[in-house]
Amino acid sequence: MTSHARIKIDNLSKRYRGSDQDSLKQVNFTINEGEKFGILGPNGAGKTTLISILCGIIPSSGGSVEYFEQGDKVDLKMFRKKTGFVPQEYAFYPELSPNQNLEYFGALYNLSKKEISKNSEKLLTLLGLSNVSDKKIHTFSGGMKRRINLAIGIIHKPTILFLDEPTVGVDVQSKNAIIEFLNELNEEGTTIVYTSHHMSEAEDFCNYIALLDHGKLIANNSLTNILKEHQSSNLKSLFIKLTGEEYRDNV
Repeated sequence: MTSHARIKIDNLSKRYRGSDQDSLKQVNFTINEGEKFGILGPNGAGKTTLISILCGIIPSSGGSVEYFEQGDKVDLKMFRKKTGFVPQEYAFYPELSPNQNLEYFGALYNLSKKEISKNSEKLLTLLGLSNVSDKKIHTFSGGMKRRINLAIGIIHKPTILFLDEPTVGVDVQSKNAIIEFLNELNEEGTTIVYTSHHMSEAEDFCNYIALLDHGKLIANNSLTNILKEHQSSNLKSLFIKLTGEEYRDNV
C-alpha cells in the first residue's frame, strides 16, 4: 500500500520580531499518511514554533510548507478543515461542562447537532468521562482535563492530529489511557504529529522521529533506523548523545 505525503516542509525558517536569532533554521522533512511522527528536542529547540506554523497559527519567515489530501496538493484553508490541534495549554472553558464545550467547539467545525451529540457521546465514553459529562471542568483533575482537551481537538474526526505535550502533568493511569486512545485513532487512519519531553513515551508511541536542537533539524528517520544510524540503544540515550547534557531551563 502506497503511503502518501501529508505535509512536505522545505527550508522552513522562523525569526520572531525583535529577535536576532532564528527559532527555526532551514528545516526539511516529510510527514506521511498514517505515521505517528514525533517532533522532539530540548527546551527552546523550536518544536512548538514548528507545530504552530504547520497548523497555520503563525507564519514562517522563509521556506515553504505543502499540504496533501490523499496524494493531492491542497491549500492550508482546505487542509485545516481536516486538522485537529491539541495544545499544551488547556483550550476549553473551565466554567462549562464537557458536553457544553464539545457542543461549542463542534459548532465551530460546522458539525450538525446530531453529529456533535453522536461524536461527544462516543468520545466521552472512550475517554472515561461519560459519568462527568455535565459537571463543570474546573472541578476536574489534571488527567481529566487533558482528556477533555484531547476530545475537543478531535470532535470533528480530523485526518491529521497535532499534539503538543498531550500527557504533561498527568498521572500514570491517565497517561496510559491517552496513549492507548491515540494508538487506536492511528490504527483507524489518523496521522499523528506529536511533541513531548518524555523520551520513553515517545519511543513507545512514535514510529518516525524528527529531532530539533537550536532550531535545526539534527536527525530525521524511522525510529528503528535512527537508533541504528547513531548506534543508540534507546531514544533517551540518542537524545543526550545528539543534544548534550547541559541545562536548558533558561532557554
